[in-house]
Amino acid sequence: MLQLPRLYAILDAACFPDVAGMFAAAEELAAAGCTLLQYRNKSGNARQMLEEARELRARLGASVKLIMNDRADLCLAAQYDGLHVGQDDLSPEAARRIIGVGSGPARWLGVSTHNPEQLAEADKTSADYLAIGPVFATTSKANPDPVVGLEGVRRARE
Repeated sequence: MLQLPRLYAILDAACFPDVAGMFAAAEELAAAGCTLLQYRNKSGNARQMLEEARELRARLGASVKLIMNDRADLCLAAQYDGLHVGQDDLSPEAARRIIGVGSGPARWLGVSTHNPEQLAEADKTSADYLAIGPVFATTSKANPDPVVGLEGVRRARE
C-alpha cells in the first residue's frame, strides 16, 4: 500500500518571481523534511519545464520524491517518481500507459477531483492516490473549482 507523507508540497512556478526563487523554496522544503514535492508549471514551454524539472531533480536528489503535474512525457524525460493529472488532462488510464506500471521504476499516479462523482470515478482507475479540492479558496488558478472545504475532505475519506 502506498504511504503518502503528511505533507505533499506543490511547487507552482507561477508563485515565484523567478526560477532561482523556486529552486530555493524547493531546497528549503527538502531541508525542512518534505519528502514529496509536485512541480507545477502551467505556462512554461516544454523545453523550459524539462530544464527546470531536471534541475529540481539534480538539486534534491533521491531524498525527495518528485511528481510532475500534467505532463507524462516530461515525467519520463526528467526521471520523476510520478505524475499528477487533473480532470482536463490525460485520463488516468492513458497516463498509466505512458508512465508504466510494474515495469522499470514504479511511478505513482495521482488524480485531482472536485466533487464526490469525480472522486468515485477516479477511485475505479489505476491511480495510486486521489486528491479532492480545492479545500480553501485559491488565487493561484484562473478558474478555480468550487471550494469543497474540510467537510468535503471528510466526506471523501469515507
